[in-house]
Amino acid sequence: MKTLRQPTLDTFGLGTVHEIFSRGQMPADTKDLVNQVFGESGQRGALVISGANGIVGAGKTMQLGSRLLPYGVPVVALDFPGAPDGIGAQYQGLRSSFGQERADEIMANVVKLSYDGKNLPRELNGMRPRFLLEAIPEILDIKKAHYEIFRKAFPEIEIRSVTSGFPSSQLGVGIAHPAFPHQINKIWEIVEKKASPATQLFWALGMIPLPVSDHWSFVLDVLFCGLTLAGIRYHEASNMPFWKIDKYVRKLMGPNPFRAHDAIGAKGANFLTWSCLHHLSKHYGPLFTPAAKLDVRSVSGQNWYPLNHFRPVVDWSMEDGDDELFQSWVVGPVVQMTSLMLHEKRSHFSHINAIGELCAQFRPGVLAFIRKMGADAAIKTVESYQGLHPEAADCWYPDVFGLIDDPQWQQLYVNAEHDGKVGVITIGREAYNGDVDAELNRAIDWLKAEKIEQVIITGDFHLATQMVGADTSEFFPALEDADKGLEISSSWSQTARRLNDEFKVSVGFINGKRCLGGMLELLMHCHYVVCTEDGSLGMPEVTLPVVPGMEGCHWPFRKARSEDWPKLVDLLLTGQPVNAIKAVGWLIDYAGSIDESLQTVWKVAVEGEQGPITKRKVIAQPLKGIPTGIGIPDSGNPAIEAARKAIMGCIQESCGSPLSDALAVQAKHSAGFMNSRFCREGVVGAECAKIMNV
Repeated sequence: MKTLRQPTLDTFGLGTVHEIFSRGQMPADTKDLVNQVFGESGQRGALVISGANGIVGAGKTMQLGSRLLPYGVPVVALDFPGAPDGIGAQYQGLRSSFGQERADEIMANVVKLSYDGKNLPRELNGMRPRFLLEAIPEILDIKKAHYEIFRKAFPEIEIRSVTSGFPSSQLGVGIAHPAFPHQINKIWEIVEKKASPATQLFWALGMIPLPVSDHWSFVLDVLFCGLTLAGIRYHEASNMPFWKIDKYVRKLMGPNPFRAHDAIGAKGANFLTWSCLHHLSKHYGPLFTPAAKLDVRSVSGQNWYPLNHFRPVVDWSMEDGDDELFQSWVVGPVVQMTSLMLHEKRSHFSHINAIGELCAQFRPGVLAFIRKMGADAAIKTVESYQGLHPEAADCWYPDVFGLIDDPQWQQLYVNAEHDGKVGVITIGREAYNGDVDAELNRAIDWLKAEKIEQVIITGDFHLATQMVGADTSEFFPALEDADKGLEISSSWSQTARRLNDEFKVSVGFINGKRCLGGMLELLMHCHYVVCTEDGSLGMPEVTLPVVPGMEGCHWPFRKARSEDWPKLVDLLLTGQPVNAIKAVGWLIDYAGSIDESLQTVWKVAVEGEQGPITKRKVIAQPLKGIPTGIGIPDSGNPAIEAARKAIMGCIQESCGSPLSDALAVQAKHSAGFMNSRFCREGVVGAECAKIMNV
């Protein structure tokens, strides 16, 4: 087996994606792992969550409780008698997600118990606790005493802490640090000596465990707390209000660090950020020393956005030259902190990047951001920051940026593997963007250089649990410049065509719950497309509104029977998704259970046209008789109606052209509509204005 870089599944003992297909089954069985962690059926021990009424504990009680219910694992919610009912506050969210009947079942499986902090309730003995998830306050001595109580009562219990900052070596237990918002975010930073069944169970239950090294504050809080500190220091240097700093940070990097603290709850979030930075500073020096304003707010719990602040009346804009100063104060320390994490090898490069994106809202992840800057510019920015804040000159490792051309940094989102005959390309980002496009081309180039002619392309079974389409922030420049839109649509479509043109056999596999828009267009360029039977497929561009730009307006028509063309028109003009089973034969080629689908993909990849699926040919000649969409009810929305008209025009002209011309025709239509008033006033335009207009 050869891999372009280490698969992220391998970091917690689940091997490669290639092995999933060649074996024809998933690398971990949920029921077997439940047995290992909680005991055999009929003798299941309980999951105990301590501090269960807090924001973290309550969220994880719901998230884990809903997933473990089918396996008969009881959940114990443990907290002090006077703690506010954080679990009850989660009920409406459960109803919205699962319906009342299912929500009631989940809540009925949660047993609430109180204790005094020193003695465990007697009722706990009968529930045979097997796993403790500790979510009590961030005070080291209290945590250690808490573990001692449980170990004395239940010597074999497995313990994980949700701590934001204390390393495992200090706590004496493993770490499972969840990202906010706790009831829906699936990311967990995991610290343990070796991959455990508990971590693999998290993955099997649909979570995203990311192993990290045992260093203070792991990865997420170095980035999140570090960016907050950088914003505070810029405030001290410029007197710019925090809400305005947030807007500039969002435009440049993605997050709103101060608004995030208020949204989480400033009283708790301010203390956690201060605590992480305080302990980091003790080990790494002034780069992390909390600013005076954070010292005060860690105690007061004051919001960063005053309830009646003067944002609508008082603005604060940068003057000439201020942009560079802002980058030095804000980007400089974040890059320097990243150099520390890379020097210490805190995690797989893709993990570090994904944690920034999926948890801290970086756009893109911090390593992709630095990669785009380039090593020289990144180093220069840190040096500029250190000129402004010379105390922070220690703890700086510029040599790590010498790795920027290595595959582990160049392939943050897309990996490739092969066994000498069949290659597998995996995409570890849910939304397609320019970084994914460039990495996909490099992965294809690598497989071609390795003489691989049969390829499977799929999600990575880890970081991307669905494929939601194109990253619409990529379209922002095209709203004002049609040439930018033409460049995106043309280049991305050319990449997609490589899957059809450059391999003897290509199989697209959809293993997540959704595959939409540009991601679906990409996979439809494969010779065969397979999906799990519960997958949802759609082309929601009309609702944004944009015109599909990766050949969705003609490529699927060229592979479908003429009697199925109305289904494709309806898919494109309504934006309504279709279940995978109903899409077989005109949109995809096969849908089945996960094991059936994996085995089918492998047989097709190995056997090609001799395999179990008949290949649908791409018709290169112009198509005649494409329906016009008459009969679809008027939406009553002028923007959607304009998009329908534009999409229909693109369908007619691109389908009416030979395949050799259709790419350019569709790219022109897509770019033209992105430059229109309707797109600028739609979802994409509104998001652009929110982010870019400060």
